[in-house]
Amino acid sequence: MKDNDVKIVNDYSITDIVKVIETHRENAYRKVNEELVTMYYEIGKYLSEKVSSEKWGSKVIDNIANGINDKYPTLKGVDRAGLYRMMQFYDTYKDNEIVASLVRQISWTNNLIIFSHKSTIEEK
Repeated sequence: MKDNDVKIVNDYSITDIVKVIETHRENAYRKVNEELVTMYYEIGKYLSEKVSSEKWGSKVIDNIANGINDKYPTLKGVDRAGLYRMMQFYDTYKDNEIVASLVRQISWTNNLIIFSHKSTIEEK
């Protein structure tokens, strides 16, 4: 095929295709984010329930964080502070399932900003 055999119909065709690509790329980012936040919520739930029912102390959380980091050293955000943030996230929203499902649509970073700047559940 020669270069002059390839013809662009018009700029609108390219623009339309790029819009489709950008729309679906953004949708994919949102879905990935929702899955990540849901994962953090579930980890927070697991840890919170274990701390409550089995009287786990902070050393157990430290040991879990260290164990995860030893086994998966490239995994980010699963250190001691990260695990406690996940527990805080779960504990904050566990009694309000409507809000819990809505906050999963917000990025983890924005959820952390909300935690650090708001103190009451109403503000959050």
